[in-house]
Amino acid sequence: MSADSQKGGMSPLMRGIICVAIGAIIWFIPVPEGVKPIAWRLLAVFVATIAGFILKPLPLGAIALITCALLPPLGIMKAGQTLEGFANTTIWLIVAAFMFAAAFIKTGLGTRIAYFLLSKFGKSSLSVAYVMCATDFVIAPFTPSNTARGGGIIFPIVNSICNTLGADPKSGKLVRTGAFLMFTSYAAVITSACIFLTGASNNVLCNTLAEQMFGVSISWGSWFLACIVPGLLLTIITPALLYKMINPEIKAMPETQALAKKKLGEMGPMSGHEKILVVVFLTCLVLWATSSMHGIAAAIVALLGLAAMLITKCLDWDDILGQKGAWDVMIWMGVLVNMAGYLSKYGLMSWFAGVMAEKCAGMSWMMMFIILALVYTYAHYFLASNSAHIAAMFGAFATIMVAAGAPTLAVLIMFGALCNSASFLTHYGCGVTPIFFGAGFMGQGEWWKIGFVLTAIHIVVWLGLGLPWMGILGML
Repeated sequence: MSADSQKGGMSPLMRGIICVAIGAIIWFIPVPEGVKPIAWRLLAVFVATIAGFILKPLPLGAIALITCALLPPLGIMKAGQTLEGFANTTIWLIVAAFMFAAAFIKTGLGTRIAYFLLSKFGKSSLSVAYVMCATDFVIAPFTPSNTARGGGIIFPIVNSICNTLGADPKSGKLVRTGAFLMFTSYAAVITSACIFLTGASNNVLCNTLAEQMFGVSISWGSWFLACIVPGLLLTIITPALLYKMINPEIKAMPETQALAKKKLGEMGPMSGHEKILVVVFLTCLVLWATSSMHGIAAAIVALLGLAAMLITKCLDWDDILGQKGAWDVMIWMGVLVNMAGYLSKYGLMSWFAGVMAEKCAGMSWMMMFIILALVYTYAHYFLASNSAHIAAMFGAFATIMVAAGAPTLAVLIMFGALCNSASFLTHYGCGVTPIFFGAGFMGQGEWWKIGFVLTAIHIVVWLGLGLPWMGILGML
């Protein structure tokens, strides 16, 4: 199906005009009181860019590059500021994750791991999905970056499983199966980030702000106890729900286990490059897990791993240059993350939080919490980083709730978890999202629809089960 037919028959030119018109309308709307004009103009460009991502008059990277080039002439950012997003460590962690996946494929290690998992648990696509969820759940407490965990560990494995099954978005073969396995694995990464304080770096930022602003330290145990019951429920129901929503072509796979065992035998012993990659992989895992001890950023660990793969010839430079998906993501994600960050720097998100505080004045803290939780979560459409979300909104919204009489610890943990849940909303929701989206098994429209449903379910579970569970624990 052509892009025109996918967008209701509109030509790329018409779709582009619509995007520009959306931005122009916001640009010329009178600036609300309390908002800096520069922040409002940036919002107009940001929304127009998002509209471009949805309507796709051009590829995402091209749209982002045009936006980046326009920001200085429009007087919104200086030339150096427009390029700051490309220095973002998360962006480079994403790029490195694509390279890890390439190494898993080239050396054959990914295929070997895929055959092993399929030989043990390959009775159905659903059972394979649950294995990926269990794998991430076990790793998450020791990997304080969902981008490192999801992109560097989970994605290469599930990508290899898809390749082994023959799922290929380019040829259109078994696309629904690939989409199911990819999105389920991605959902597992996000859900684990909700459960464990050390499952994502933005959780640690929550704790830092909690100590600075409220004098409350969220212990690992308190976060885990508060989140484990609703988190486990979400971990269990999500694969089954996605199985129904995505409807993979492959369901029962009675012959898969025997075939996988046969293929493992045919592969023979591990090659030298496979063994080297195992060492590199495990070293990165250990370094990610112990980042609080040595202080090396997750992105630098990933780049060190990439350097080791180049030195040992697990990958060569042509392999790096050939990863078009990685460089495409780097362009559009770098521009988007940078704009979202400057929306916060220019005070737009703080203004928004203040407006919500005025609207909720006089309500009971529970009713206020429900409303603010919804606003806080869905505001993530305008953010491309969980850390940026926390920096922009966590302190302001938590302050509003604590002032209204809500229990401090419960509020802090709940807002921390919901920030992770909001990552489902878009294909740029957090650092790990573009990696799974970039596999190409699911279009942007479907990703947003399924993400909206999963986010809504997370909100219902966190508020409907999480709050009562915190009450039982004595946190309310």
